[in-house]
Amino acid sequence: MEKDFTEAERYYDAQKRVKEIKEFYEHLTVYLLTNPIVIVVNLMTSPGYMWFLWCLMGWGMALILHGLRVFSLPPFFNKKWEERKIREILEKEKIRKTWE
Repeated sequence: MEKDFTEAERYYDAQKRVKEIKEFYEHLTVYLLTNPIVIVVNLMTSPGYMWFLWCLMGWGMALILHGLRVFSLPPFFNKKWEERKIREILEKEKIRKTWE
């Protein structure tokens, strides 16, 4: 069941989406600007152990997950899942209130 959105609701949703995309690109920019510094610090302080790889991989995985969420690519935790979960919680709350 698709609900009819007013123009203001559609504008709000579009505005929210643009904000999420902008935040992802900011995250990506910080990742790209910070990691060369981390690499240089690692190579200057302890060139025998490449610990910067752990930083790159950990933060990189977080960045990938952020991008997947923003661009609605994962098969889990997308808008349809959110709507289904909201309906499920509301239904449980409604049932709980009828028993009180």
